[in-house]
Amino acid sequence: MDTLFNPFSLKDKVVVISGAASGIARQCAISCSKMGARLILLDLNGVGLAETMKLVDSPEYHFYSCLNLLDYDKVSQVIKEAVNQVGKINGLLNCAGISTTNLFKITKPEELDKFFHVNVYTAYFLTQECCRVGNWAKEGGSVVFFSSVAGNLGEIGKSTYGMTKAALLNLSKHLACELARRKIRVNSISPGAICTPINMNLPHMKDPEKRAVLEAQHLLGLGEISDVANACIFLLSDASRWVTGTNLFVDGGYSVK
Repeated sequence: MDTLFNPFSLKDKVVVISGAASGIARQCAISCSKMGARLILLDLNGVGLAETMKLVDSPEYHFYSCLNLLDYDKVSQVIKEAVNQVGKINGLLNCAGISTTNLFKITKPEELDKFFHVNVYTAYFLTQECCRVGNWAKEGGSVVFFSSVAGNLGEIGKSTYGMTKAALLNLSKHLACELARRKIRVNSISPGAICTPINMNLPHMKDPEKRAVLEAQHLLGLGEISDVANACIFLLSDASRWVTGTNLFVDGGYSVK
């Protein structure tokens, strides 16, 4: 029996992670590095990116760039530079995005436009650039879009955010069909309430009574950033080689009720 066999290993795989300066994406970077991946880390926050680089295993094997993902020409240049330095891409985690709570009746056109550009357009065009012939490895790999329970279920004040996350759900299904011939699997992940540093300072988690209500809505309690990172490792690894076009809930049972 081969005791070294590990289908979850990311050894020698090159993984791109957007939004890697903080939160879930930072933990994804740390966890993927521990599983042997070489990383291409992107974020607008250069200070946060530098801090992430201090936390990953073997930082000398990784690449990072302070980058505005809305600058599509710059994205193209950076990905080509990263591939030349680190190697052709095997995986992509589209973690970057913004969130809000905003009632439908007061939402302005420019707000909706901003959310679609940041949450949808950047993921779309970063994926397009990464998947170009010459950038993506010939043996295939895995793309993961970050949706949310809000992209699957209804909630007061989440229509703007939820619409963008629902768009990513649908996009993942179409790209799963389009990229299958190149052995590129495409899936989405939908986290529930996660205890990120930012979330812990928001009213629904900072206030003990509101947090208790939120926690009760999740059968297994609130999630940790490592819970999402571990799910991403599964979707990036060969353990999920026969999984594409699906959405993985990582929500502690929130969506089951």
